Formats: sequence, structure tokens, C-alpha cells
Amino acid sequence: MPIHFGTDGWRAVISDSFTFSNLRMVSQAIADAVASDHWDKTDSVDEKKIVIGYDTRFLSDRFAGEVARVLAANGFSVLLAQSDSPTPAISYAVKKNNAIAGVMITASHNAPRYNGMKLKGAFGGSALPEQCRRVEVYINDNEEQARGPNLMDFNKARDAGLIQKFNPLPAYFDHLRTLINTDIIADNPQRFVADAMYGSGRGVIKAFLQGTGCEIHEIRGEMNPGFGGIHPEPIAKNLGALASAVSSGFGNFGVVTDGDADRIGAMDERGNFVDPHKIMALSLKYLVEKRGMSGSVVRTVSTTRMIDRLAKRYGMKVHETPVGFNHIADIMMNEDVLIGGEESGGISFKGHIPEGDGPIMGLLLVEMLAASGKSLGAMVDELLEDVGPAFYERVDLRLSRPVAKAEMTDYLTQNAPAEIGGEKVAEISQRDGVKYIMSDDSWLLVRPSGTEPVLRVYAEGRTQEMVKSLLGYGQKVAESVS
Repeated sequence: MPIHFGTDGWRAVISDSFTFSNLRMVSQAIADAVASDHWDKTDSVDEKKIVIGYDTRFLSDRFAGEVARVLAANGFSVLLAQSDSPTPAISYAVKKNNAIAGVMITASHNAPRYNGMKLKGAFGGSALPEQCRRVEVYINDNEEQARGPNLMDFNKARDAGLIQKFNPLPAYFDHLRTLINTDIIADNPQRFVADAMYGSGRGVIKAFLQGTGCEIHEIRGEMNPGFGGIHPEPIAKNLGALASAVSSGFGNFGVVTDGDADRIGAMDERGNFVDPHKIMALSLKYLVEKRGMSGSVVRTVSTTRMIDRLAKRYGMKVHETPVGFNHIADIMMNEDVLIGGEESGGISFKGHIPEGDGPIMGLLLVEMLAASGKSLGAMVDELLEDVGPAFYERVDLRLSRPVAKAEMTDYLTQNAPAEIGGEKVAEISQRDGVKYIMSDDSWLLVRPSGTEPVLRVYAEGRTQEMVKSLLGYGQKVAESVS
């Protein structure tokens, strides 16, 4: 089975396709791509330095060591994390250490049987699509020429100084202190639950807030490569443990990060899930109204239009991108962006790297609560009263056959309804799939999966009934194309 190295790197099932031998092959292709003339090189970057990190999954530390052996054998000097670390801490380490690239061993929020690799660019975000394509080219070239990977003994590489272990957290924390106001937090210390979902965000928020007087009860922070049998994705159905901890009185609210801590979620004092749409809208409001910050706003096509309503009030430009943080990062690197984010929980703001970061957004939420003196539930209620109401739901509908994106886009555009749920379809967007935007700002997005026969249907309505109508229309679409 050919290895597909996409813009989100490579993910596969452990011991099926994700094996040591395939990993060595991909690592060699990364070494070849980074060394080639096609890789983006600037004067300030050390062309021979690469940072490697890993999450808490089964064998992730061993896989990271193997990548280091291949890169060392190719003449790179490797900074290897000494323990599991959040993806954003590794991405920041790439930029901080002027490394030319970074490799993170993780399958992010995927099921426990998966592992994977994410490739990072020198700027501290996901490698550019062109760089990832280059890696795939070298994988295929090396296979055709029957070229095996170069490999160096780990201890010899360490003795030669080609592999050095390091702790990415101190520099990452120093950087976060320039973006999070710990004085505000110390003036009104919060009592909350931090849920690491057994991922590599474990201990991070708690360690950063040491000395602020906050009382933090961490759950699912021990090493458990099976993630307790769940997908380490911070969505409501996976957060029973967090809801229990909050309702048992261990904290007044909860923050949660995913398997590699590049996504954020939260829970209010009543046990209600506070999704990334609301977190991003609250953050935008706080950064503008309380910190007096400015810039444009970037959100994916599947993210709440509460963002647009706030931006309009502040006179800010909104960029809508296809799904995937790499599209947000492109704009963050080329423009003065205040905040960028997506519905799955990857969010970042001005001054930080162009990368989704769970810990920093969790900490910003703590700062907002400390500054407001209100409960999280009250803050969300105020937000919805101000720029809501906004009800959101997403479903994945199985199809009997795979459907090409272009075919689906044509079908949905040509057969667009005049109205759904009593509201006129005011606008049709084809940025990523097809999005029907209603006259009351409700919307329905239909996107076929690029990898399986699944239709992803996203809906945001001004009432629960409207969301039902929108999803019902999505269901009809799925039935008609199956």
C-alpha cells in the first residue's frame, strides 16, 4: 500500500502500515526533501538542525528515536524531546532554535490504534503543502531505485553530538508568559479541572500556572497509550470524565486538550460542553474589548458566523478558508491577523506561532474568567445574547459509494434549494464543499470526505429547529447521491 504523505503528514494503523521499516523510509524521504534545493531555506535558519517530538501513543518514543537515527545518519543534528510534549511546544522549539524543520510523532486525535508523523516548517507551523508533496516524491523515488534509508546507531549519534535530548517546555513557557497575563490570573485565582485525555498536554497547563494560586485538578493525566479506549478528541461524547469531575466539585469549569494538545475544548460549571466556536468568539471579544488588540480574523468555512458578527462590529476583515489549519497559517504568516481558528479546536492568536495550540487557548480562557469575575456559563450566555443565538451540530453520513468533490459541488450548486426551514438561501459558497448561507445567517455546509465514502454535514442555526431542518436537508442529499 503506497504511503500518502499529505498536508497533515502521514497517519496509519500501528503494525499494519505504521511500522519501523515504513517509518525509516518516510524519515529518509524527509531527510532528502529538507536537504534538496526545493526546501525553503533562509539565512537565519540552520540547514542542518531538525527538532523531533512525540506524544503519548504506543511506541511514540521509540518511533521518534528511530527518526532521529535516520536524520543523524543523513548528517543532520537532531534535538530530540526528552519526554512526550505538546505539538505546539515542538513547533515553537523549531522556530526558537532556528531549525530548518521539525517532526512530531503523533496521530493527534485519531483512535489509539493509529500513529503518525507531522512535518513542521522553520516558521513554527505545519510544513507547506509543497514541502509535503516533495516528501511524497522522495518516498516514491527511493522505492523505485530500491534505496534504503541511512541509519546510525543511536548511542554513536549521541556521542558524536548528532542527537541531543532537550526539554521544549521552559522556552515554550517563557514565550507563553509574553502572551498570557499571569498577574490577572494571580489576582483572581481560578479553581478548575484540566483534562489531558491521556495526551501529551498532560501537566502542561498545571505547570504553567504554578505560583498563581490556581487550584487545578488534573484528570486523565497519567500515561495510557490506549487513551482509556476513546478517541482523544475533545468533543462532548468523549468528555464524560470531565463532566463527572466538574459536577463532583473538583472545579468550577474544565479545559480539555486532545491527544497532542493542538486542540482545545471546555466545560462550564453546569457540565455543558463549550465548543471551539464559542471559545474562539469569546477570545476575539476579549482580545479586542479588554486588551485593545486589532488585526484581521481568519476562520475555516465550517466555523461559526458569530465571528463575522463580532468582526463587523469591530470593523475587522474576516477571511474564510477551506478546512485545515494550514490554510489559516498561510494568512497568519502574510498578514496582521488577530486570531485564527477552526471548529475542531485548533486556534492561535497574534504574537504566537501559526499553529493550533490547546494549552495557550486554555490559559487565555482562564485569564478571561479571572478578568471577568464571572462563571464560564454566564460568559457564554452573554456571548449568545450579544451575537447569538447560535446552535451548531455536525454529522458524518455514510454513503454507499465514494463521491468526488467536484461532482458533489456541481450537484449541490445546480440543485440548490430556494429555502430551508423557512429561511431563504441568500448565498452559496464553494470554498470547500458547498455552503448554503441563509437570510438569517444560519448555514449548512456539505463536504465529501477525500478518503472514505462519507459526507460531512455541518450546520449552524439561530434555533435548534433550524439546525434540525438543515441537517435533515443534508440527510436528503446523502440519500439522493448514494
